[in-house]
Amino acid sequence: MNILSDYAMFIIPLIVLAFARILKFIIFYFKHGKDFKYTLKHAMTYGHMPSVHSALMVSLVTSVGFFSGIYSGAFAIAFIMAILIIDDATRLRVYMGEHSRYINMILDKTNVGEDEYPRLKERMGHKPEEVVAGAILGFTLTIILATLLG
Repeated sequence: MNILSDYAMFIIPLIVLAFARILKFIIFYFKHGKDFKYTLKHAMTYGHMPSVHSALMVSLVTSVGFFSGIYSGAFAIAFIMAILIIDDATRLRVYMGEHSRYINMILDKTNVGEDEYPRLKERMGHKPEEVVAGAILGFTLTIILATLLG
């Protein structure tokens, strides 16, 4: 019994998840002046390049399609979940960020102290290019790993 090949459909998306998070950390580190402390604090928050949500969900859909087939019930469920999660990462969280920006603006204009009402995070959602990059990463890495393990 080879655990990698027996559970490849489950393990591959987890590998993609880890890889996407590490890549996101590295990109953020170089994009923000190689400041390690700043990167530790901000890189693993919502948003930024690539979208880990997109990479994970596209990897899951691809993995299920590869191992169970695109006509399986598992594929249909994975596909619908991917749509919901990627939509949330791109639209809903972007709206939340816009609301946070307006609330922060109101707090600034009313001179309310940050100790009483801390500023809200304004960058929560993903830009389209971050989602596309995550999806490409998830699909490509999954195909490579599934071919090697399958």
